[in-house]
Amino acid sequence: MILTTTSSIEGRSITAYKGVVCGEVVIGAHLGKDILASFTNLVGGRSESYESTLRETRDDAIREMIEEATRLGANAIVGIKFDYGVVGQQGSMMMVAVSGTAVVVA
Repeated sequence: MILTTTSSIEGRSITAYKGVVCGEVVIGAHLGKDILASFTNLVGGRSESYESTLRETRDDAIREMIEEATRLGANAIVGIKFDYGVVGQQGSMMMVAVSGTAVVVA
């Protein structure tokens, strides 16, 4: 499956549009990660625990989108966009949504 944020693929022509495909994942952050992130916030630096969770969540959302495109008979997804957010009471959950257009390329 070819994935791109652009609306076309260099050297390839789009022969069919199969529709919009999406993947959404919402994941809760647990107490351990919150404690580690609080410590990082206090002393400065990057929060590896949250970054790791965010990467895993993004990869899961991409996987969902690819599965939907495959079911539609696509071999590529163009115009991919990512959306990140915090949801739930007191921002206790992270959300990653990804969408694009499933296409067939020659």
